[in-house]
Amino acid sequence: MRLSEAECYKWPETSSFTVNTCRGGNIGVTAGSNSAVDSIIAPGRRAASHSVNIKQQPDKNQDSIKDVALACRRNRMECSWKTLLLLVCTSLGVQYTAIRTLRDSLSAPCRGVYRCRVGHDGESNQRTSCDETGMPADPFRKHILLFATTRSGSSFTGQLFNQHSDIFYMFEPLYHVQQAFTNSSGRVRRTLGRRALLGAYRDLLLNLYQCHLHFLESYIHPQPLDHLTNSFFRRSSSHALCTPPVCPEGGDGVPTEEGWCSKKCGVLNLTLASISCLSRRHVAIKTVRIPEVKDLRTLAEDPRLNLKIIHLFRAWKIWNATGRQPRYVDLTQITSTCEDMAGSARTGLRRPAWLQGRYFLVRYEDLAIDPKGKAAELYQFIGLEAEDRVLAWISRNTNGNSSAPAEWSYKYSTSRDSRSTAESWRLRLGYDIVRTVQTLCNDTLALLGYRPVFSETQLRNLTYSLVEPNFYQDST
Repeated sequence: MRLSEAECYKWPETSSFTVNTCRGGNIGVTAGSNSAVDSIIAPGRRAASHSVNIKQQPDKNQDSIKDVALACRRNRMECSWKTLLLLVCTSLGVQYTAIRTLRDSLSAPCRGVYRCRVGHDGESNQRTSCDETGMPADPFRKHILLFATTRSGSSFTGQLFNQHSDIFYMFEPLYHVQQAFTNSSGRVRRTLGRRALLGAYRDLLLNLYQCHLHFLESYIHPQPLDHLTNSFFRRSSSHALCTPPVCPEGGDGVPTEEGWCSKKCGVLNLTLASISCLSRRHVAIKTVRIPEVKDLRTLAEDPRLNLKIIHLFRAWKIWNATGRQPRYVDLTQITSTCEDMAGSARTGLRRPAWLQGRYFLVRYEDLAIDPKGKAAELYQFIGLEAEDRVLAWISRNTNGNSSAPAEWSYKYSTSRDSRSTAESWRLRLGYDIVRTVQTLCNDTLALLGYRPVFSETQLRNLTYSLVEPNFYQDST
């Protein structure tokens, strides 16, 4: 059978036909029957001048019809592969551009004081540095989180970092987040669980560690106008917020009386506060509003942070941590507090990979008995040295001879005779309360090295210490 070149390209892939030759646009075909050939050639084509000659030839002299089909389609296949390759390359380029655009929009380039870090070379030369993504260029910047419960000695411990000249310290900034939600309505306040605000807490902490203090404006009430506010919680507890450039009237000898800073320094300029934050190499934040250490994993694994978590524990303040008098407290609240404390300690002492080198557990009683020694351990953990001004502050505020008696008149005072206060609660707290706490929190107290008491006489005997020495390895 003789076919034109057009039929050659239309010839089907079937084993019933074999090809003899394909020259000059014609093909010689051997088929098993005339009807098979006629069924393939269109009726209109049979009336044309093309001649079809049917003859039987041995199969061994014929090429496969499949080989001819592949040869006829070779040009079209090459074109298809080139088109497919072009589409793949185009798709990859579009994806890369989209990812790069998204990353750049999140990190943004250096913009003003919020992205560029001001540091010091040596003693005098000031420098400003940003990397190409707008992230802090200093890999040695520390982000310190003092993780505690209420009435656990966290105000005192926080001051150990506040007194360092190169640490920007903030006292409970998460307070504003909690107030923004719990003050909105009674219904919201009743339905909020312990972890309802964790997302907002973590987001704010991340931004504060990068000195973006303007993120607080969404939570402060009344909302700041032109970045100015009189409602920053416990501003006077931050040395950086009461000294230049934030407060021109302040200095190294800023009094620590509650309210002094807001009276003398006036409104707080959050832009200047951000500049002050960026001018210091490290940032420390105290909070009592995160339930457990495991809730900080997202921040610990964030490559933008060098997080150091200091877990402060004071077991016999568990009752006070509820913030209520014994007769008004739901015992399930005490149980929840103990479970959170034990869960955090177990997580830290288990040393998961994400906490390696980031967690330090310290009992307040140990800090109160040897404040300078424990302070040195804390600074060694975060990789800094305790300055002389830090040690001097400890001496002034732990011997009970404060030169400013007014400091004792409010609950956040940090002037104490630390040794006498370590277990002074034993002279004030009733044995029935202690026994209840021991019953509800026995596992937590045992885990953290606290001895139980079995009588009121034993409770009042201060020569019998309730704190086991050296029961754990401090840092992980």
